[in-house]
Amino acid sequence: MKIQIKKGNLAEVKTDLLVVNIFEGVKVTHAATAAVDQVLGGLINKTIKEEKFDGALGAMLLFRPIGVPAKKVLLIGLGKKENFSEETVRQVAAVSTNVAKQLSAKHVVSVLHGAGYGNLPAKICGKVMAEGTILAAYEFKKYKSEKKTNFQLETFLIVSNVEAHVREAEKGIALGEIYANATVQARELVNEPASHMRPIDLVNAAKIVAAGSKGQIKIKIFNRAALARLGAGGILSVARGSDHEPFMVHMVYKPTGAKKKIALVGKGITFDSGGISLKPSDSMITMKCDMSGAAAIIGAFSALKSLKPKTEIHGIFAACENMPSGKALVPGDIVHTMSKKTIEILNTDAEGRVTLADTLFYASKLKPAMIIDLATLTGACVVALGEEVAGVMSNKSELAQKVLMAAKEAGEKMWELPLEASYKPLIKSEVADVKNIGGKYGGTLTAGLFLQEFVGEIPWAHIDIAGPAYAERPLNAYTRLGGTGFGVRTILEIIKE
Repeated sequence: MKIQIKKGNLAEVKTDLLVVNIFEGVKVTHAATAAVDQVLGGLINKTIKEEKFDGALGAMLLFRPIGVPAKKVLLIGLGKKENFSEETVRQVAAVSTNVAKQLSAKHVVSVLHGAGYGNLPAKICGKVMAEGTILAAYEFKKYKSEKKTNFQLETFLIVSNVEAHVREAEKGIALGEIYANATVQARELVNEPASHMRPIDLVNAAKIVAAGSKGQIKIKIFNRAALARLGAGGILSVARGSDHEPFMVHMVYKPTGAKKKIALVGKGITFDSGGISLKPSDSMITMKCDMSGAAAIIGAFSALKSLKPKTEIHGIFAACENMPSGKALVPGDIVHTMSKKTIEILNTDAEGRVTLADTLFYASKLKPAMIIDLATLTGACVVALGEEVAGVMSNKSELAQKVLMAAKEAGEKMWELPLEASYKPLIKSEVADVKNIGGKYGGTLTAGLFLQEFVGEIPWAHIDIAGPAYAERPLNAYTRLGGTGFGVRTILEIIKE
């Protein structure tokens, strides 16, 4: 699918579907929509009145026009003008794509949502329209025996009669395509069944990204023997129950003249059975997604060859399985980590933080300006914030705000949670330095406090993506059931800024 923009008149372009818009509560069309309506002899305004169309966000009115070379016209609601944002544009572009799917349309022509009456910068409008279009078009049908689909969208053409808008939106489209394709890369990895996404497969996905970077990304891979030499007992202990070899991956993007270094860390449990502390069967169904943090790192790195940031970036994740067996970690075990700190294991289903103890410490030894980790860490975060919102914890309030602002720009919902110092005694162990669970209450907070033990004084932010990493129901017009690629666009916004 090609996403393009050109200067012209919407009403004159031949297409299968012509998309225009209107704000909620507005009785008469404005700007580009009004120009199309004039060519249609007032048909849009007449239909709005007859159908009592209110313009609520995502509301649709589809009709067959006379007088323009479009087969169908879609009028889409933008919601209330005071609530209009980048995410509104992302959503309505996705709705347009979904309608095109239903109509088996090959060609869509759309107004540049938001650049006129909405008062958003044209570059931003182009960026988020590209994101919404590509993410809505994404489908995971690799294992369907019937692979044919009626959806054959070939072009999504945005038309504006303002030359400056066209120039700026073109830049935005290019950026939006990079962000969306990186998100799709992460979705593809998460959606693979665990039998096809073993630790070695996750490693190979990172190798492919590095190989495709034309030397811009280097990669180090640590196997079991190398992990043992590093003293990575956290990773090795979790991997004990699996037949699949564990690995740690370190991806490096280091441009000439870089003056700042950041580290990104992801949780990479390719399947989480809970180990000896076995999960109920219903709770295992989606546990192929427990490597979503690592997938987000790989997805973000896939964008670096195009973004070409001036910052040195390190991506680190441990790839392993958490399985029960006669060799598996058991409650009561004490694990020696890379940092020399010991962990008392009280629940083998709290394994992600045990692997992160090693990868976060490894990242800290690189002495970056900041560390950001993404992990499907706690069910408690889903209880607290639901399926759509990630929790953010940080040892530096400035970094937490940077993450939250980037998430808002990216259209990814996050909320800050406290690293409550008075809860630290809950993770102190009588027989080791720390224990891997902190009791019945505040599980997300005690998990964050646990991770903090392994980053030292380096500015660090933890993003618990347990809720939004995998959609068990459609979340919005561009996020359906399955892996969401959550966190990729936020990471890229942080890198860009």
